Amino acid sequence: MKNIAVILAGGIGSRFGSSMPKQFVKIAGKCIIEHTLEKFQAHELIDEICVVAKEGFEEEISRIVLEGAFGKVKKIIIGGSERKDSSEAAISALSTKDYSDECNVIFHDAVRPFVTARIIGECLSHLNHYNAVDVAIPATDTIIEVDDGYITAIPDRSRLMQGQTPQGFKLKTIREAYRLANLDENFKVSCDCGVVKKFLPNEKIGVVLGHSSNIKITNAEDIFLADKLFQLASENKNYLRNDDYYAQGLKSKVVVIFGGSYGIGEEIAKKCEGFGAKIYSLSRSVTGTHVESMSDVESALSSINDQEGRIDFVINCAGLLSKQPLNHMSQREILELINVNYVGTVNVAKAAFPYLKESRGQLVLFTSSSYTRGRANYAIYSSSKSAIVNLSQALAEEWTVDGIRVNCVNPQRTKTPMRTRNFGAEPEESLLKASDVASATINVLLEQFTGQVIDVKLK
Repeated sequence: MKNIAVILAGGIGSRFGSSMPKQFVKIAGKCIIEHTLEKFQAHELIDEICVVAKEGFEEEISRIVLEGAFGKVKKIIIGGSERKDSSEAAISALSTKDYSDECNVIFHDAVRPFVTARIIGECLSHLNHYNAVDVAIPATDTIIEVDDGYITAIPDRSRLMQGQTPQGFKLKTIREAYRLANLDENFKVSCDCGVVKKFLPNEKIGVVLGHSSNIKITNAEDIFLADKLFQLASENKNYLRNDDYYAQGLKSKVVVIFGGSYGIGEEIAKKCEGFGAKIYSLSRSVTGTHVESMSDVESALSSINDQEGRIDFVINCAGLLSKQPLNHMSQREILELINVNYVGTVNVAKAAFPYLKESRGQLVLFTSSSYTRGRANYAIYSSSKSAIVNLSQALAEEWTVDGIRVNCVNPQRTKTPMRTRNFGAEPEESLLKASDVASATINVLLEQFTGQVIDVKLK
């Protein structure tokens, strides 16, 4: 008996306001459907995946499956104009001698990329006791019934839940429900559990508790929320693992750190070296490497690659902060800040590309907590850091096909020599330690995500 996930990717995204179906929009460096497929590919209880695609997008789905190595995807079929047509297409494709009537089939929206392993597992577990299972969360808002512009009823909220996906069924159950539904010329239901409820009314439908983050990306505004959820998910991975984990991931890796002679860069170098990595720390003060000079950056990386034969990780910690109002700054000072903080980052990224493509490695850039809102007296620094976030996300999308991950670390206020020079003595308890930011950065190096902004905060 197999556990089969059906990923419904046949929608046109009419409410999304884009010519491209929303499942192909990129967030955190990957298409939404890629994030969704990863969850089911990784789940140990899922045996097989069937993707129901919008007509005309079969080749795009095939490309994603091939490049993402989604080996559990065994079928890519064409859906219909409505949700029920896509579900029926999957049921028909599974109604062969290769699949038992008792096999478990769970239907999931391609545009719900935040489904958890716990939800998938409990959905399958409940199918040991029910022939149909829904996923839902308690309703938090008051629900009203309206007719002709006025309220006709206000149901008791304590008994109401909001449905999500996946929805799970025994194959024979959902097939029979749809058979009966098609005999009804007025058949119109918004979800698969609704088909079972209406046409197999004696069938009990179990309920698995979903999660508020398991959102369906429906409107363009949802992209901003989804981006933040990916960011929060990355933040949750900032915990420390055991030394063996880091040693296994970093041993003999070649790590190049621009701005590695002090502060956060120096701490990253120490920690990586302690776990067996080969470290090359570059800076203007120690090695005479100026990130604002493309020739300096290219020469440094070329020399390291010649010595080691590869470069696995490139980290840019180089930065310059001058705390003063814009109208007090000279043109030379303004250009120096822009060149070091932004142009230098662009130089590092562009020069690192061929080496990271070869190693399928990662570029890690640094922003500042000021990137979300410009700060008085360091406008150029803040705006440059905002640009670095945008650059990271854009490059993550551009370089996914080359196997390069690009992420951006966003530490809260951190005790570094650069900060002390500009802000003076500050309460120790109000600042992150550079070593803590370094630990979080090493975690990022060993993760497989891309295009994410990882917040590092005081505990």
